[in-house]
Amino acid sequence: MALRNSVTLYGNMGKELKITEIKNGAKVARFDVATHSVYTDTNGQKIQKTEWHKVFAWGNAANFIENYGHSGASLCIHGKLVNRTYSTKAGLSRTITEVEAKEVLNMSA
Repeated sequence: MALRNSVTLYGNMGKELKITEIKNGAKVARFDVATHSVYTDTNGQKIQKTEWHKVFAWGNAANFIENYGHSGASLCIHGKLVNRTYSTKAGLSRTITEVEAKEVLNMSA
């Protein structure tokens, strides 16, 4: 059985979109997406929980986000999970998990 690294998110784009152009002219878009779930607690109260996900996209997906992405936009993102390690200003090593978006659809339309 072949296993794949695959994730699909349906959520809303956060406020901050960062577009960076690298040396070869390619663009990378970095943004946050909020997903929501609702559950009932032990007292019968409905509780909405919001999770924030860090997302980045290259190429056509980055161009799409640059042109059509905005705060609150309803998006469907399909991609894979990526772990990245970086150093803080204090020199500490940190690891973060992000979603590399391969396909992005605007669900607001």
